[in-house]
Amino acid sequence: MEQNTPLLQIENLKKYFAVGKNKVVKAVDDISFSIQKGETLGLVGESGCGKSTTGRTILKLYEPTGGKILFEGRDITGLDSRQMLPYRKEMQMIFQDPYASLNSRMTVADIISEALTIHHLGSAKERSETVAELLHKVGLKREHASRYPHEFSGGQRQRIGIARALAVQPKFIVCDEPISALDVSIQAQVVNMLEDLQHEMGLTYLFIAHDLSMVKHISTRIGVMYLGRMMELADSQELYAHPQHPYTQALLSAIPVPDPRHEKSRIVLEGEVPSPLNPPFGCPFRTRCRYCTEACAQATPQLREVEKGHWVACHLIGGGTDGAQK
Repeated sequence: MEQNTPLLQIENLKKYFAVGKNKVVKAVDDISFSIQKGETLGLVGESGCGKSTTGRTILKLYEPTGGKILFEGRDITGLDSRQMLPYRKEMQMIFQDPYASLNSRMTVADIISEALTIHHLGSAKERSETVAELLHKVGLKREHASRYPHEFSGGQRQRIGIARALAVQPKFIVCDEPISALDVSIQAQVVNMLEDLQHEMGLTYLFIAHDLSMVKHISTRIGVMYLGRMMELADSQELYAHPQHPYTQALLSAIPVPDPRHEKSRIVLEGEVPSPLNPPFGCPFRTRCRYCTEACAQATPQLREVEKGHWVACHLIGGGTDGAQK
């Protein structure tokens, strides 16, 4: 891989699902972005916007409908399950639900070592030692290896899920809302642990979440999705300080402020999120946008670089050149 080549590059990615007769849900609709080695790209948006589908499609748990997925400069879009096997070691996932994502009939040792067995990594003794090391990394004990998932709390289960993702020493991990099912008191612990592991092991993350404050804390850059499309993409600090897209502005205005003496102006969006079965023509956000004009109904806005590294898909925000983030 050349020095400036992104670890992951997504070009015009699409994932459509057929629903009923002649109906299609465009869960991910023509989005592009890249992730550099060692960085964390946060992905935010309302439920149903396509965040998790994006992550699963990148890992080819869902087959993409269109577009390209390049990992270390190599196009893996059309690879079948056998050809994808070497890349499974490099690309892993931490799932949202720590209860459903662990096999209740397997011990912790079996859960963590399963990928090692599939990829024929190490002897039985070496796998056992690897399991013990990984449990220590995620804050659990060696004796936990012989227990079953039902014997652990939600936070402990998620730590087991993280250990499983780390077992084959991946380069890239999709963190699919890894803290949303956890108690607030545990969330910060898990995020801090993910940061420590990233620095220790040189990991790259796609961090999908609802908690905008937590995303700001862990992310290098942040992408904002709405109805399957990327609305804005920028450096974390830049996005929070100078949000450009009306949807991003509304999302950020909803972040609670802990100081009751500080009054915050809340942008309340009118109407409901349109059905993905029948999205509005033109800009997908226009039915809820207070700045909507006739131009917004004529064509779908493409991402434009309005400032260096700051990309926005909005007809009302000019500057830069048409085209998706590379």
